Amino acid sequence: MAQVVFDNVYKSYPVRVGSGNTKMSQPPSLSEQDRGGAVLRSINLRIQDGEFMVLVGPSGCGKSTLLRMIAGLEDVTGGTISVGDRVVNHLPPKDRDIAMVFQSYALYPHLTVYDNLAFGLRRATVKMHEKGTLPQGLETWLVETSRLLPRRFRYITPREKDIDRQIKLVAQSLQIEDLLNRLPKQLSGGQMQRVALGRAMARNPQVFLMDEPLSNLDAKLRAETRSEIVKLQRKLGTTTVYVTHDQTEAMTMGDRIAVLNNGQIQQLATPLELYNRPVNRFVAQFIGSPPMNFIPVQVRSPLLIQGSGDFRMTLGESWETALSGYDGQWVDLGIRPEHLTRSVPAPKNLPITVELTEALGSETYVYGSFEGTPIVAKIDSDRPVKVGDQIWLAVNAEKHHVFDPATGLAIRSM
Repeated sequence: MAQVVFDNVYKSYPVRVGSGNTKMSQPPSLSEQDRGGAVLRSINLRIQDGEFMVLVGPSGCGKSTLLRMIAGLEDVTGGTISVGDRVVNHLPPKDRDIAMVFQSYALYPHLTVYDNLAFGLRRATVKMHEKGTLPQGLETWLVETSRLLPRRFRYITPREKDIDRQIKLVAQSLQIEDLLNRLPKQLSGGQMQRVALGRAMARNPQVFLMDEPLSNLDAKLRAETRSEIVKLQRKLGTTTVYVTHDQTEAMTMGDRIAVLNNGQIQQLATPLELYNRPVNRFVAQFIGSPPMNFIPVQVRSPLLIQGSGDFRMTLGESWETALSGYDGQWVDLGIRPEHLTRSVPAPKNLPITVELTEALGSETYVYGSFEGTPIVAKIDSDRPVKVGDQIWLAVNAEKHHVFDPATGLAIRSM
C-alpha cells in the first residue's frame, strides 16, 4: 500500500508554431500553457494510503492523462509524482508496482481468461519466502514433463497453487468463475471488462488505477460491479485512483472526489461536501443530476429579487455579511431540482410553464422556463402535470446557493 503525491505537476504537449513546426519538449512557460499546449496545470494532490480517490470531469479535462502519468504511460512535463517514498517520474511502468484497468480491456487474445488473470502474477518478482522447496531446475523440469498429463498427475508448484487460489477468489467476486476456460473472443463486452478488472485485482499492487472500467457494462451489472469494487478495495486496503465521467459512480464509490476542468482541479472534497458546498458554478452544475438551476437575481438587502419583481426571495440575516458588497448587483441563485417543490401562487415561489415531463414512477422531472431561464424540478408524481400547464415551485429555504456571475465562485451555500 502507498500514498500517491502530485507536487506542482504540469503536462504539456508540443505547441505548434506555424505550419509543421513544433517547439521542443522543454517545460512550457505560462504563456505557452495559456496558448493551449498544457493539458494539466499546477496539479497538487495527495492521495492517502488506502484511499479510494475518484477523478471526475467532462471529456478532455485531463483526468485520464493524470492517471496515465501515474502509470508511466505519459511523461511528466514539470513537477514530481511520488508513489510511496519513491519519485516515479523516470521509472518505467513495470517498476512502479501499479496495476491499471483500461477502458478498452487490453486482454491477451490468445490466452484463456484464467491465463489472462494469472499473467501478471506469474511474471511478478518472486520473493525468497515464496520460492518452492525443490531446486528451481528440478521444479521447472517437473512442470514441463508433466504438462501433457491429466491434471491430477501434473506437478503444480507451491507458487502456482497460490496463484490459483488468488484467481479463484477474484473470479468469484466478479462472477466470472464459469468463464475461466474461455478465450476473450468468446466473451461479451461486459465479461471482458470484468476480466480486465480481475487481472488488476489479482496482482494486489501498491496502487490500482482504473480508467472508466464500468463503461461497457449494462445498468444492473454496473451497479453490482460498482459495489463489488468498493467492497474489495476496502477489504484489500489498496490505494485506488478511479477515473469516470459518471457522477453517480463518483458519488457512490469515492472517499474523496477531485473535480477537474480545463486541466485544473476545481475542488477536492468528500462527495457530500461537493454536493452541499460547491466552491464554484462549474462544480455546482457538474455534481448533481439533473444539474443545478441558475437564476439571475438582483440583491436588495435583505431580499434577493428577480429582475421583473415577480419573484421575491428572502434570504434572512445570516446572509447579510456574505452579500454586504453585492447590494444592487446581479448574482446567480443556484437551486437544485430536488430542492424545488410544487406549491401555490405566491411572490416567493417560481411560476414556470411546463415544456417537457419525464415520469420515472415515484417522481417526475418537469422542464420549463421562468422569464427565459430554463428550470428543471423533481416533483412527486402524485399530482400529474402535462405540457402547457403553469405550476408554481417553492424553493427550499435551507438549500440554495449564490454565485458571483463574473468569477463563477460561490458567495455562499446553504
